[in-house]
Amino acid sequence: MLMRAPLAFAASLGLAGCAIIPSPEPGVAPAPSPRPPAHTPSPVPAPAPAPTPIPTPRPEPYTPPATAPLVYAALGQTVSVDGPKVTPLKVLEDSRCPANARCVWAGQVRLRVRIKTGVRHHDLEMTSGTPVRVADGTLELVEVRPDKFTNENNGAVEPGAYRFGFRFMGGL
Repeated sequence: MLMRAPLAFAASLGLAGCAIIPSPEPGVAPAPSPRPPAHTPSPVPAPAPAPTPIPTPRPEPYTPPATAPLVYAALGQTVSVDGPKVTPLKVLEDSRCPANARCVWAGQVRLRVRIKTGVRHHDLEMTSGTPVRVADGTLELVEVRPDKFTNENNGAVEPGAYRFGFRFMGGL
């Protein structure tokens, strides 16, 4: 009857799959521990494992470091980003998660920009964090300011407040 309380207690702790070793009842000597045999045969050594081949390292594709400085521009402002001249024209989408919210997805900014290289220019759509090929390198919309907040302007950013951070990574 003394064993029911410890078992009930262990079950209440959620110790499923654990073994409970009861303490001896008062006045009963613990069972002696088994003694090892007088002579223990020496174990037979296992065969040595086969040598593991060392994989040949594969060269990683060259990824230029993201150390080029960011150049910021407002809507309608033209800036030189290490060569190409970039003009943000229109915000197509700003689905960024507000800074004071928890979201499943961080969101993105899609932007219509005009890019001028030399005497040629063309308009294209850029998505934050996705580089696009321009001349001999890539242009990326890296940062968008200011952050959105749920309690300001219904979570929207006024068009004149936007600042877009661009980075150009030239060719080798």
